[in-house]
Amino acid sequence: MSESKPHIRTATLEDASELARLLGQLDFPVGTQDILARWHNWNAAGNTALVAEGTQSRLVGVAVLHTMHVLHRPHPVGRISALVVDESERSRGIGGALVTAAETTLAKAGCGLLEITSNLRLTQAHAFYEHIGYTRTSFRFAKTQHQTS
Repeated sequence: MSESKPHIRTATLEDASELARLLGQLDFPVGTQDILARWHNWNAAGNTALVAEGTQSRLVGVAVLHTMHVLHRPHPVGRISALVVDESERSRGIGGALVTAAETTLAKAGCGLLEITSNLRLTQAHAFYEHIGYTRTSFRFAKTQHQTS
């Protein structure tokens, strides 16, 4: 992998274990089996992920993308709901390359607004997003719903 321009591609189901490993670095409680179980419905809903490849089939980054059609905007909203660069590969341009590729993908999907969500505790990530031209515009509030079987 070149440090100046990593190879970015669309994630596939075969990447499940590497996706779980990367998402785990942001404390997302998702395992390989979770990704395998969710993949079909998630992908069928028009979602995708972009990955940055390292060496020996190891992924060094992932951007999880969603397109939302909302009533209050004339064009879809594109969202990067998770962006992770492997801890050992940070500050090498991988995050920026993933965001650029995500912006291109979401623009091709007709998105008129792009968002990146980030946990409040990830202050270094916030500084990175602002550095690459994103503005803090709103708060997102969350509530866990307990599922009944």
